[in-house]
Amino acid sequence: MKNYTLEEKDSFTVFGIGTELESDYTDSAGINKEKADFWAAVKQDGRLDTLKAIATNDYIFAVNEAVNNKMMHYAGVMTEAEASVTGETRVIQFPKGEYLVVKGEGKTADELSNKLTSIAFGQVLPEAKNFAYVGGPNATVEMGQRNGLVFGEMWIPVVKK
Repeated sequence: MKNYTLEEKDSFTVFGIGTELESDYTDSAGINKEKADFWAAVKQDGRLDTLKAIATNDYIFAVNEAVNNKMMHYAGVMTEAEASVTGETRVIQFPKGEYLVVKGEGKTADELSNKLTSIAFGQVLPEAKNFAYVGGPNATVEMGQRNGLVFGEMWIPVVKK
């Protein structure tokens, strides 16, 4: 069963509030806990609502990006504005080009993100013969809810091998 597609996307911009992930990149349990703690904080303190208020659509982005040799994680939205929020903010440019798209659903946004990340980086990319991820920002995109589940996609820019 093919659990992904390759899609051409126009460039787009995400405005995000970020945190540096301190766990080693191979420590998925540590990374997942840091991300869950970060999301709980931005939901509780209202920063996520501030982002949603300037969004051009209903998508919520969980962006991973290496910035200045730091592993960063952002809560973000597509927007043409910037919000005044506390924390490290960044305008994240996603390039025009081909993207690996993995679709899925989970009971929570965290479960969705963890599941899509595991499929993309644990299964699809290691087995890919025609394309590769060469860095740059990647994102889990929470697109909505249906039948009591959160659904969305993971978008990873790739190049042909």
